[in-house]
Amino acid sequence: MDDADGLRWWFDSGALALDFAYTGGADVLGGVDGAADDTTQWRSVDDAGQLGAWLQSRFPEVAATTGEREFRDAEMLRAAIGRLARQASRAETLGPADVDVVNLFAATPDIPPVLAGGGRQAGRTLARPHQALGTVARDAVRLFGPDADGRIRECSADDCGLVYLDTSRSGNRRWCSMQRCGNRAKVRAHRARAAGRRAGVGAGIAE
Repeated sequence: MDDADGLRWWFDSGALALDFAYTGGADVLGGVDGAADDTTQWRSVDDAGQLGAWLQSRFPEVAATTGEREFRDAEMLRAAIGRLARQASRAETLGPADVDVVNLFAATPDIPPVLAGGGRQAGRTLARPHQALGTVARDAVRLFGPDADGRIRECSADDCGLVYLDTSRSGNRRWCSMQRCGNRAKVRAHRARAAGRRAGVGAGIAE
C-alpha cells in the first residue's frame, strides 16, 4: 500500500474475513478518517469480474463463473463484516441484522478441505463462487466469536482507525503497521522528547 507521502507499507488485517471486507474500501469498516489518506485506494473489488479474480487469488479451485448475483451477495456480506468489525473493535454489541447476514452465508456449503495424495477425485472439480463466500462467512463467525474476544482492534494512531485482528503471541499489537503508524508515533515521540530537552536547557540558561 502507498500513502500520500509515497511511503510503501504493509498492512496485515489478520483474518480472511477482514481482507474481504477491505476489498470494498477502508470506509466499509466505518468511515475511516485518514486511514489510507484516500479510502478509495483500498477498493479493489468493484464488479463481478474483480470479485471473481479476488476469490480465485484466495481459492484457486473456484470456477470463473462469478456473475452479478454473486457480486451483489458479496457486497452484502462484506458490508456486514465491516460493520461488525468496527463494532467489535469498540466492544459494542454486534448488530443482529449483520450477524444474521454472516450466519446466512456461513450456513451455505463452503469449500471443503482436500487432502493431497489420493488417487481419485472426490466431488466437484471446481468450486462455485458462493462456496468461497461461505468460507469467508465461516471465517467471520470465528473472527467475531469468543476466541478472538478483545483482539479485534483499531489502530492506535489518532488519524488512522484501520481495524485488524491481533494475532501476535503477546497480544499487544497497537498499530495497523509498524512501517506506517508505528514509525510515525516513534518519530513524534522522539521529537517531543527532543523539544522537552531543548526547553529544559533553555530554562537553565535563563536562570
